[in-house]
Amino acid sequence: MARRRRVVVAVGAAALVVVGLVVVLVTRTGAAPERNPFASARPLVDPDSAAARAAADADPADRAILRRLAGVPTATWLVPEALDAQHVGRRVESLVERADAQGRVAVLVVYGLPQRDCSGQESAGGLDADAYQSWVEAIAESGKGAVAILEPDALATADECDLVGSRVRLLRQAARTLDEHGVWTYVDAGHSSWIEPRRMAQLVRSVGPDHLRGFATNVAGYETDADETAYAEAVNAALDRPLAYVVDTGRNGVGPGAPGDFCNPPGRALGREPARGRGRLDAWLWIKPPGESDGQCGGGPPAGEFWTTGALALATAAGWS
Repeated sequence: MARRRRVVVAVGAAALVVVGLVVVLVTRTGAAPERNPFASARPLVDPDSAAARAAADADPADRAILRRLAGVPTATWLVPEALDAQHVGRRVESLVERADAQGRVAVLVVYGLPQRDCSGQESAGGLDADAYQSWVEAIAESGKGAVAILEPDALATADECDLVGSRVRLLRQAARTLDEHGVWTYVDAGHSSWIEPRRMAQLVRSVGPDHLRGFATNVAGYETDADETAYAEAVNAALDRPLAYVVDTGRNGVGPGAPGDFCNPPGRALGREPARGRGRLDAWLWIKPPGESDGQCGGGPPAGEFWTTGALALATAAGWS
């Protein structure tokens, strides 16, 4: 996935319902949850991840680093080109079952929107609107208890691709579908060097917070922890009701590269490992798997392919070797 930088922003329980004299506890039936899904559960480690497969085939000198990388909880990306509506549910079910057995939570990235990556074109593709809704339904039906990161870049590129109306409608319906099936959902909200916070707040508000746990920032990005938390709080300040958020820290260990260099930039490093956050920050997560290419740029293979050279470079820069 490729992304373009825009405006740089540095901004340093159940509900109770009373019916007559009866107090009714409202459970989660179509309303976004109030509890942090990471409060008592770590993200799942997928033993079948690309990093794990790379470690199995690596030279002895690299195997230890790749095994360590494979042992860090990382999100699983769902794309319709690899898992269509007939097959994606089984993949999700297997991840959720494994997470439940281990007392963890599966983190899924839903990435199949029409005209996906309309800006960078490195991950171009996606489904048409009707097929997309069916695909999301298949994910939702098997995903109860999982976390979904909904459509990286979709809101951040909506203006420049002239897709605001269609994007908002599809994301609103997808969020509702996921939420009503018990999936904790965070819509992607770009990052601190891209979209001005007030504009992002308008877009998030248009999707509608009722079926969102919150939003995600820095997905596949390199921005610093401090810049991302400041950006997220600025987005929240512009919302009618603040939301929870998560931050992708997989590749932000030394911050971004040169301005405009967002596709496999050299000299980057792994960031802090996944951990529970504080306040409105639900968690630091590894959402974009470190080692998966941003695209055929900076020496990398096609977007989404695991790139052992790139993975080892990120780990070495983070002091893992």
